[in-house]
Amino acid sequence: MATHTQLRPRAKVSAPADTARPGRRRRLRSALGRFAVFGAPGMLVYACFVLAPVLLSVGYSLTNYNPFSPPTEFTGLRNYRLLFQDEEFLQALKVTVQLTVMLVVLPNVAGLGIAVLLDRKGWFYNAWRAVFFVPVVLSSVVVSVVWTRLLADDGVVNQALGWVGVDPVGWLSDPSLALYSLGVIMAWQMLGFCVVVYLAGLQSVPGELLEAASIDGAGPVTRFRHVTWPLLAPALTVNTVVLLITAFKAYDHIQVITGGGPGSGTTATLSLVILQTGFTANRQGYACAMAVVMLVIVATASTLVLRVLRRREVEL
Repeated sequence: MATHTQLRPRAKVSAPADTARPGRRRRLRSALGRFAVFGAPGMLVYACFVLAPVLLSVGYSLTNYNPFSPPTEFTGLRNYRLLFQDEEFLQALKVTVQLTVMLVVLPNVAGLGIAVLLDRKGWFYNAWRAVFFVPVVLSSVVVSVVWTRLLADDGVVNQALGWVGVDPVGWLSDPSLALYSLGVIMAWQMLGFCVVVYLAGLQSVPGELLEAASIDGAGPVTRFRHVTWPLLAPALTVNTVVLLITAFKAYDHIQVITGGGPGSGTTATLSLVILQTGFTANRQGYACAMAVVMLVIVATASTLVLRVLRRREVEL
């Protein structure tokens, strides 16, 4: 009589939850260890040298803090209300905006043109790239001193103009020209940065696209307008944001070349007025309020510009 063996399915044996926990804990400890080694030092430096000064400035801006005239009293928003009635602050804001427009437009336009000319191979073009980048690595004070000598009333530029029969121009002594002269000087120093960024963008343009456009009958201008320029959108974003922030915090050039003059604040920027208010007039609570307002303006402007330009990158 045949016997039939009944086969029963084996029950699945699951590992106890306690055996999986040590592995998770080890991975967690490993991640925390990597963060402590690589992430925590950077965050600590950022907190000490960025967040802490910003928070202290906000706190002092709500007081009448003056280290030479204690006691310090809480004044609330009084400093902020006074700011928008302060003609010196409003004039400095106007000057800063004008300087920012010049510093954003001039190096971008000139840098793009020079980058297109230098987008070729050969030692000659490599040498010119280095020449244009040299001013970027120079100290702002050195650049300011050199240009002060060149644009003085009896400087080299006016002497050269005299040789061709042109009367001397008060590049730095004429209130109607001084700000524009400063804008050109700062734009000249930042020109090399824009050239390098645009060159990197030009060299990343696929040659196949340009070749296809050429086969379709597109000329150099059409190829640049419809192929190259759209692909330079990331380079334009980088240059614009960097130049915007650089212009708003401009101090060295103004202090060395004009000191805020000639005249009454014709070239005084926000940074210059803030430092003069805080360390010359010793009104550090009021100066902190100015600095907080400038921080808000720069952060807002940079965010808006970055959002608009990045949206353009996506659309292209």
